[in-house]
Amino acid sequence: MQINTFSIGNSIFVNSIGYQKDLFRKVSDTSIIEGIRQQDDKTLNWLYDNYLQTVRHHVLRNSGSEADVSDVFQESIITLYRQISENNLNLTSDLKAYFFGIARNIWSAQLRKKRRTTELEIDFPDDEEIDELAGQVLERIISKALQKLKPDAREILILYSEGNSYEEIVAKMNLKNETYARRKKYLSKEALMELVKKDPEYKDYLNLQ
Repeated sequence: MQINTFSIGNSIFVNSIGYQKDLFRKVSDTSIIEGIRQQDDKTLNWLYDNYLQTVRHHVLRNSGSEADVSDVFQESIITLYRQISENNLNLTSDLKAYFFGIARNIWSAQLRKKRRTTELEIDFPDDEEIDELAGQVLERIISKALQKLKPDAREILILYSEGNSYEEIVAKMNLKNETYARRKKYLSKEALMELVKKDPEYKDYLNLQ
């Protein structure tokens, strides 16, 4: 029998794969949330049995390993526990979808940090590699465009490019929720792209492709 352990605070929870699967088959989100709040072993085991595969599928399909799956899943549980215990849980969907959103954001942040990227994800032409000169031109254009954005739009793009999760962005910018943060990042990115494309140097950049 495969045994998995994970922890919240100073408590260690042990899960036996395939064990007690029927115990919480029809449990409500409210009951699960309360079980997490109480650090109930059976609830944590239920989460492992019912939520792990969705997280594993996403991580493995996006350049992750089994070790990454374990790390992301544990960090997701800790994040959910903190939100619940601090009364910061803003459930806008069912709990499983919400949990997956946490895991997806955590893995996205880890990927960005692993790749050590500090550039914004803008959909520029990528038919050929950008040579050094083109890269310098693009960097200059983006820098100018960023300065023209409204401060809050500039801030959310910078935070996102630095690898912050949407949850972290909400906290740092005091936004309403992650859904609002996603929308704001999207609109800010669109505004930035418009400024970039209007820059006189953008044509020079395209010619270098």
